Amino acid sequence: MDFSYPKAEKLKSKNLIDLLFSEGKSVSKYPLRLVYVPCDFEEDVPLKMGVSVSKKHFKKAVDRNYFKRVLRECYRLNKAQLIDTLDKKYCFMFFYQTQEKLPYSEIEQKTKQLFEKFGKTIHE
Repeated sequence: MDFSYPKAEKLKSKNLIDLLFSEGKSVSKYPLRLVYVPCDFEEDVPLKMGVSVSKKHFKKAVDRNYFKRVLRECYRLNKAQLIDTLDKKYCFMFFYQTQEKLPYSEIEQKTKQLFEKFGKTIHE
């Protein structure tokens, strides 16, 4: 099993991000939200992923960066569960949507639940 988060999987393209926010659907598991859209990109990876933490909730960059690192780590460790459910290429944006500073263990548990919920949503 590959626990990496290579550069090819990082969502950087402005066009893909615009597509994600204009046509994307979302699934939530408080305090996390996953916005996704099927998309076609050159790289040979099943998905592209970005993370976001609101400046409104965390004024200090230190706090925002901490939660972005936590979200990326939760994704990296649990992406196998996500990739197993995919039938085509997707772009994702992963959001942390609360002012509460939840512990890592709770965020990881919610991430697993969110990925399960996403898998059920795309196969309906």
